[in-house]
Parts: sequence; structure tokens; C-alpha cells
Amino acid sequence: MRRFLSLLLDRRLQIVLVACFSLVAALTVGLNALAVSQVIRDYLETAETDLVARDMDLANAFYQLKLDEVAAISYRLALDPWVNEGLPDAIRDRPEAQQLIDEQITNKITVLALGGTHVIAVLDRSGNVVVGRVMSAENELLPMVTSGSLAGLPIVESVLATGEAQAATEIAPAELLRQVGLDDQALIQLVDTPRAMSQPFDPREGTAGLALMGVRPLAGDDGQVVGAVLSAHLLNNDFTLVDRIKEVAGVDTVTVFFGDMRVSTNVMTEDEERAVGTRVSEDVYQRVLVQGLDYVGRAYVVDKWYITRYEPLRSHTGDVVGSIYVGARESALQSLSTRMSNQVALIALVSIVLAGVIAIPVSRVILRPIAELVRANQRVAQGDMTARVQPEGQGELAVLGRTFNSMVEALQETQKKLLRAFENMAETLQETQKELLQKEKLASMGQLAAGVAHELNNPLGTILLYSNVVHKETPEDDPHREDLQRVIAETNRCKSIVRNLLDFARQNQIMARPTDLNDLLRRMAAEQAPNPKFQNVRIALELDPEVPAIQADPLQLQQVFINLLENGAEAMESKGGGTLTLTTRLAPLGQGVRVSVADQGTGISEENRAKLFNPFYTTKPVGKGTGLGLAIVYGIVKMHRGQIQVQSEEGKGTTFTITLPLKLSGMPTPEVGFGTI
Repeated sequence: MRRFLSLLLDRRLQIVLVACFSLVAALTVGLNALAVSQVIRDYLETAETDLVARDMDLANAFYQLKLDEVAAISYRLALDPWVNEGLPDAIRDRPEAQQLIDEQITNKITVLALGGTHVIAVLDRSGNVVVGRVMSAENELLPMVTSGSLAGLPIVESVLATGEAQAATEIAPAELLRQVGLDDQALIQLVDTPRAMSQPFDPREGTAGLALMGVRPLAGDDGQVVGAVLSAHLLNNDFTLVDRIKEVAGVDTVTVFFGDMRVSTNVMTEDEERAVGTRVSEDVYQRVLVQGLDYVGRAYVVDKWYITRYEPLRSHTGDVVGSIYVGARESALQSLSTRMSNQVALIALVSIVLAGVIAIPVSRVILRPIAELVRANQRVAQGDMTARVQPEGQGELAVLGRTFNSMVEALQETQKKLLRAFENMAETLQETQKELLQKEKLASMGQLAAGVAHELNNPLGTILLYSNVVHKETPEDDPHREDLQRVIAETNRCKSIVRNLLDFARQNQIMARPTDLNDLLRRMAAEQAPNPKFQNVRIALELDPEVPAIQADPLQLQQVFINLLENGAEAMESKGGGTLTLTTRLAPLGQGVRVSVADQGTGISEENRAKLFNPFYTTKPVGKGTGLGLAIVYGIVKMHRGQIQVQSEEGKGTTFTITLPLKLSGMPTPEVGFGTI
């Protein structure tokens, strides 16, 4: 295999060229494959969402048809003349009238292919049951206890009061279901469900029932309401509706919720049992039940992720009593997406291999002029200045060939010039050596100047003293007064540089004593207020009175905080000022005290934060800083065995947080002057 490849790729440049071609092809095809895969995934997700929306439309249509079917029973019975004529006698407990109405109820039920658990009852003006029947899920007709009352149902109460027919999804309390013998069917054990709310939406969940109800008034000869006809379809543990939607409409899963509990569903658990009693996830709970809005998207259903749609179910008063759900398993969508992505990846891989194979003969054609140029170069390298190439065409390689010929001719001329240049090199070398010696002397002088920096402090003090004296004695109109002011300013700057150098060099010990940080910060803030740097700056103190005194060197800590305050004030100059906030608080677990200095300045970039505490590093203009301030701060904090952290956001401000221990063991203390600073 290696020999075969060496025959195909007999030059290193050809290998590189083929590799580059293949890489470009791989990148292009790979990116296209990724884009196609993403488009496929997006399309499948959109298609799945559209499919779920279509399923919800079908589910709502079936649900409404069932509600209309239930309402139609009460409508037909309310219009039946036998029912209207026999009601007064039936109310007076006359068996013939009750039997006649019961026959009409039986005829209406048997004619309709209802399916599922139904209740049909004729009620008097007070909502008491006159005649009624119960049809079980097995289509078995059962008599209803006539001593009961359904006046407790809000929909019945509304129809009897207003005389207007109503049809809606209603809650049937357990005591009313017990009267008609359906309390056992409505009973559902609540199941602990992952991602569900801690408490059910309706406290009656598990005992009460959710039912489709239709109620129509019965009017007497005078037009007054004398009773009503109620028909209902109990959904608890009745799966005829959800299974019919799944079978006829082709919907993957359908569920009817009472509150947030599944009462009728074909969603299955891991044990292949219907997930009756399980509850809806919290995010769906909040949107559908609490807010009364539709929910579309991914949702955790029992124990798997589904692409879902939930819509609220409302009673005749408009209150949310539950929801209807349709959904498709997300795993099916992911499986299809994976298969299509694998096919796209296979096509991309084959395309890359073909591109590599095609690149081999193409590279040979491209490299033929280069090979000729290489041979000519080898002859020139051996000293043959007569070597030339024969360029063809006007492309880049032809230009390269002509350039090579011109270069060889120029080399012949250059050889002559080099001989003359060698004669001058000796003189140039001697001059260069002299320059190097001079640079070494300058470097030594620089080291000497750094070593005696502290010796300059006294002369600078003398200069500053006499400059101030002369400045005070110089009249206001003297033209040299401005020069003296500049001398004083520059002398102060020099003293600041020397002081920073000495401070940086003296970071070797501290004199620890009990120090009250809150008191130190108050005094320091008061002292800095008149400072011109703080003219447009407000110093805010947020000091925790519970912060105890710590062992520290108060003078050095004052230097730390003054340095940070001045830096903060300078950072806010470009924004016209702002607020500097000093905060103290106890560190977690009582491990020390934290002091924060926060400004509202321009912030520090991430790149500069990495170098912030390096000696002599500064971002200020020349003459505005030495780069030693934060290095001194860092050194003092470290000598106190503390930590300093920086948080900054460009354009919003910077916060320095210093954590100091409560006690410093093994530190020297002053012989006198003990006390809290």
C-alpha cells in the first residue's frame, strides 16, 4: 500500500497539494453536511409540531362531537312529549308516569351508539332525580336511585335558574357520583410523578369525576321551568373517547386531565399500563391550568419526553377544570433525524474520498512547471549560472519562470557586487563592536541609577522645599512663576516615583496591631473628601457593624485603600464622576473580613486584568503613573496573608475585594501604642 501511494504521490509538494485539496473538500462538504443535517432536524421538528397541532384539531373535533352527542340526548328527551306530559305525575311518584319516562330514556339510549359510561336523568324543579338511567362502559343499563338530588351541580343550578340549556365539561363531586353508583369508577389513586407540582391543582382530584354534561330545561304549559334533563359522560377510567381519537384520527397519544391528573389516557407507563393517576409536569401546569393558555413544545410526560400540545378545558362558567393533550414521542423524531444525519454523513464521506482521488492527477498537471523549476534551481545551486527555464503561457507559474530567469541573471551581477561589499564589512564590523560597548555602558548606568533611587529622595525634597519658597515669594505677574509651578509639579512627580520605588522595595515586614477596619475606612473617607481628585466623586460607606477588629498594620492598609480609591476616582473621570462604595462584611465561615472597593468607572479589559499586579505595568499615559501602585497593594495584602480579587466589566466599573484574616500569628508587634485603630 505504501509503495502504491509513493508511486501516485512521488513528490512531497504533491502530497501537500492533494492534502490541501482534500482538506478544502472535507471542510466544504462537512459544513454543507452539517447545514443539511440542521435543516433536516429543523424541518422534522417543524413537521412534528405541525403534526401535533393537526392532532389537537382532530382531538378537539372528536371531543366536541362527543359533547354534542351528550347534549343531543338531553335535547331529544326535553322535546319528547311523553316526558313533558308525564313529568308532573312522575314527580308525584306515580309509577305509570315514571315507567313511561324511563321507557323514553331507554329508547333514546339504545338507539344511539354512545359507548362509555353515561348518566341520563330527568330532574324536577329542585334538581331531585325523578327518573334516571346509568349506562356502564359495557353498555349495560342500570337504574338510578331516585331519592338523590343533582342540584349541587353548578350547571344544573344554572339551567334551572336561567332556563337556558348548557353543555360543557364539568366536575362531578364524589357525593353526587355516589348517588348514581359511579363513585368507584371515578376513584383514582394519585401517582407520584417526576417533574409534577407538589400539590394537585384541585383538591378533589382522585375522588371527584370529570364529565361531559348537557342539561336542558323542561318547561310547563305556562312557560315556567318545571325540571330539566341531564345527560353526562363520565371520563374517569373511561377510555372509549381517547382510544377512538387514537384509532380513527391516527393520533399517537391522547389524554384528558381533571385538574393536573390523568383520568382518561392511552399514554402507557414502563409496565405497559395506562398512566391513569399520573400528573402533568410543572411547566405545563403553570401555563395551561394557572394561566389558561395553550402549551406547545417538549414536555415530560410520565417518564419520557414528548412533542406535545395542551389546551385547557373549561366549565360552563369559563373556569379551567382540566386540559386535553395530544403528543408524539420525541424518541421517534430523534431516531428519524439520526438515520437521515447518518445518510448525509455517509454521502459526505464518499464525496471527500472522491475529491482526494481526483486531486492526484490534477496535482501532477499543476506541479509539472514547478518540477522543471526545481531542476533549474538545483543546477544554480551547483554553480551553473547558465540554467534557464522555458515558461509557457501567462499564468502565475509562467511569471515565476520568467522571474527565475531574471533572478539568475541578477545573481551573476550580484556576485561582482558582493566581492566589493566584503571589503567594506571589516570596517562595518569594527564600528558595530564600538556601538555594542556603548550600549553595555548605558545598561550599567541604568542599573546604577535604579540602585541609588532612594538617594534622590533628599535632594528632591530640598528642591521641592526651595521651589515652594521661591514660588511663594514670586509675584503673581512674574513670568517665571509658571515655570516654578512646573518645577514643583515635576518634583512632586519624581518624589512620587521614588516613593513608589522605595515602598515597593520595603515590602518585607508589617507591624501588626488590633485594627478597626470600619473606623479606619471612615477616617480615610473623611480625609479624602477634600482631595481634588474626589471633586465629582461620592464615597459611600456600607460597613457591617458586626465586623470585629483584626490584627493588621493600619498604616499599610491605609496605603492600600487610598491607592484603590484614587484609582477608582481616576477611572470615573472620563464619565464625569460617580460613586465609590466601600463595603465591609464577614467572610464565609468566619475565616476573616472582606473589604470591597467598587467604582463606576470604565472597567478593565480581561487582557489587562491578567497583568494588573505586575510591577511597572500601567495603562495610564506617560507621566500619569509608575505602574507600582497595585503591585504595592498586592504585596501588602500578601504580607497580611490575605487575598485580593478583581471583578470588572468594561463600561460599568470595577470591584476590588480584599480578604484579610482575623489574626496574624508570628508577626512582629509594636512595643508601644497598642489599641484599636
